[in-house]
Amino acid sequence: MDSPWEEDPRPDYAPEADRAKLSNEFTNSGYREGIIAGKESALQNGFDVGFADVGVPIGRELGSMRGVISAITSFLNSKSQEESTTLTTAREISSSLAGVRFSDIAPVDHEAEQHAREHLDANDDPIGQSEELLQKREMEGLEDMLQRLTASTASKPSQGRPTREDVVRLKESILALSSQLGLEIIP
Repeated sequence: MDSPWEEDPRPDYAPEADRAKLSNEFTNSGYREGIIAGKESALQNGFDVGFADVGVPIGRELGSMRGVISAITSFLNSKSQEESTTLTTAREISSSLAGVRFSDIAPVDHEAEQHAREHLDANDDPIGQSEELLQKREMEGLEDMLQRLTASTASKPSQGRPTREDVVRLKESILALSSQLGLEIIP
């Protein structure tokens, strides 16, 4: 009988079993390492593309707009002691820009959303209800409240979150205001 439980097993049986077990473990380990390396590579590539193609251009544009309108507002404040319509306009633009978040104007990542939907189990929370996302929404709510508290009384009440089109209009307003002041701003 060829059983490992025999009293007198074949002498060559144990090394073959060990060899098969080791081979199986190395195969499984190699497979796992390959999967992990593939995921890390895809994750890094996705981050690099998103950062270069979405994050940096949007962040740079929004930062430049905030810097320009801040400089214009400071210039107008130092130029005159009285409140002018130009200064009021600059403050309104600045206030509007302060309320813009990256998440308001970044394009929706449909591929990431689809991937998340595919990997949800029946027991998982629905998309958008993770603890991390709930904390982010709570923080954004606090930011909105702070924005309302610090906004000037002349600013208009919020009509919802800003959109990409709102940012384009704000940029056009900055360019028009700088042109009116005789400043040459390169968009």
